[in-house]
Amino acid sequence: MAGQKGRFITLEGGEGAGKSTQIRLLQSALEGAGHKVLCTREPGGSPGGEDIRNLLVKGNTDWEPLTEALLNYAARHEHLQKVILPALNDGTWVICDRFADSTMAYQGYGHGMNREVIRRLHRLVVDDIAPDLTLILDMPVETGLSRAVARGDGEDRYERMGQDFHERLRQGFLEIAKKDPGRCAIIDATGDIGAVAMAIHDVVSTKLRVNL
Repeated sequence: MAGQKGRFITLEGGEGAGKSTQIRLLQSALEGAGHKVLCTREPGGSPGGEDIRNLLVKGNTDWEPLTEALLNYAARHEHLQKVILPALNDGTWVICDRFADSTMAYQGYGHGMNREVIRRLHRLVVDDIAPDLTLILDMPVETGLSRAVARGDGEDRYERMGQDFHERLRQGFLEIAKKDPGRCAIIDATGDIGAVAMAIHDVVSTKLRVNL
């Protein structure tokens, strides 16, 4: 991104993959290496984005896939313009819990929405903005869902969708990573927290040339 001084890292994956825990650990490691770090999330990350998040992750609303995609990209526009880009331009490293890959995986693969429509939305809202590195935390669907249910945070609309949906979601993330190996790295999230953190730190150190 032109003028960008900070680095942009996103974490992706299915429900219960442990992204929030790993984001905190990565933030600590980067700050220990002397970097200023902002952690944020999608959908959400800005006041308007958080309002949209509540529509998407709670309750029983049966949104059409296109409606979900539009809501996600509306929140993403607010998030980019008001939070992510100003931070990057200020030299802050941004770690984001989900970004555009989640829209493609959830709506494009999980719900079977026309992926070209999602790509058009992406070009309109995001243009050429892309993470410097995307870490996709991967684990079997059953394991992730059991962890997500145990979390019990009330944001369970997607968790309540059928296992077939979550299998398509997982394959979607793996396919996204396969198509863009320069940006994406698949992390085996089935190990203990420390082992997963070490794998993440190794990838970040190698790809972004930072000592952690």
